[in-house]
Amino acid sequence: MRLVRLRPLSEAEAYARCYGRGDENVKFVRLERRPPRFDTGLTGEDLRRAFEVKLDSREPAHVPAPEAVNGSEPAAAA
Repeated sequence: MRLVRLRPLSEAEAYARCYGRGDENVKFVRLERRPPRFDTGLTGEDLRRAFEVKLDSREPAHVPAPEAVNGSEPAAAA
């Protein structure tokens, strides 16, 4: 049987449900949202696109030929 919630629980209600009444040492406070440290004007998506452009502009890396396995010679190129 699945329980359907009519509304989300507040932090105080969730605490009371998990831990009971608690005691006078437990106090709930609401923290104000802090302003961003740096206003760059960039979104995460802008940053991702810029990174992709930088990756695409690099020269392809030199990939060395595979080494011989178990002392055998590498297979001849077809």
